Amino acid sequence: MAAPLIITHTDIYRFSIPMEPFTIATGTMTHAQNVFIRVYTDGGIYGVGECSAFPMIVGETQDTCLAVARDFANLWKGKDALDIIARLQQLHDATAGNSTIKSAFDMALYDIAAKHAGVPLYRYLGGEPRVVESDITIGINTPETMARRAIEFQKSGANILKVKLGKKAVEDVQRIKLIREAVGPAMKIRVDANQGWSFDDAVFALQALGSYDIEFCEQPMRTWFDDKLPELMKLSPVKIMADESVYNHHDARKQIESGSCDYINIKMAKSGGIFEARQIHDLAARHGIACMMGGMLESRIALSAKLHFAYSSPNIRFYDMDTCMLGHLADPCIGGVAYDGYKLNIDDTPGVGADADEGFLENCERFTI
Repeated sequence: MAAPLIITHTDIYRFSIPMEPFTIATGTMTHAQNVFIRVYTDGGIYGVGECSAFPMIVGETQDTCLAVARDFANLWKGKDALDIIARLQQLHDATAGNSTIKSAFDMALYDIAAKHAGVPLYRYLGGEPRVVESDITIGINTPETMARRAIEFQKSGANILKVKLGKKAVEDVQRIKLIREAVGPAMKIRVDANQGWSFDDAVFALQALGSYDIEFCEQPMRTWFDDKLPELMKLSPVKIMADESVYNHHDARKQIESGSCDYINIKMAKSGGIFEARQIHDLAARHGIACMMGGMLESRIALSAKLHFAYSSPNIRFYDMDTCMLGHLADPCIGGVAYDGYKLNIDDTPGVGADADEGFLENCERFTI
């Protein structure tokens, strides 16, 4: 059994990344409301963690994440960083929910464990590198503007579009009609309604979208209509992916056993990090339900952790890993994942392999616990 690595202190940063305004069905954001942490141990190893608060989806803000992070850091002082299960259970015992900030602490533990083992995180998780090609997201705008954006992405080498919908069903159909006409039949198009439709709107939109070769639709309705998903599944010619309906593996079990989804989108900000994400992945794999690696507005730091997770998760078949391409006006990350067009790669640096740029951190509010 490995000697313990005792947590000495944690640095917590308000990690705000300016970005071009980005609109989905639930609102518009002008900054990535992120939090960055470093968890230090007495063995000279520290782990990095990052999360991206998306209040309209997960219900956490940057300020709530910062407040809870200070509580979590106090809980962990003097405890063994290598006992990942015990450390995460401490957080769950302290507070229900708060999965976004939990994901940063989870990531830091896995970074420490992989660094301690001297291997990149994907090898620590039992994975191997493979081709990972991300889609690229088109935010909600007029149908004509979105079609022009699709052409720009196609010319830049993108093969997969993810189109945000969920405002008005009739206009949403027009959006996809113009995009499909603009890019032709070869590009893959997937859509995300971000809970924006009623049941009737979802039936109308999905049946109308059936003629445009749509790969799948994410989260057509609010989660309080989950009981209507089995009926929608029968009526929809487009496959349905659960997003906000699945935070943990218990949610996944209910969705799968009730016949409510074809696919599941895994996001660290929903699951609370890698540990729970693996449970969702493994449960879905046992039931033949493919998964997607998704995200909020993370920098390349958390994106690096997500790529390591994807490498170690063979049931992840879809990749929505374009967050850093969505108008981030600063790159606060050193090392880590690199884009080759829309494909992602990472080297074999031990751990997550990414860290925050010290110059960027100098301008961030910091708390040391």
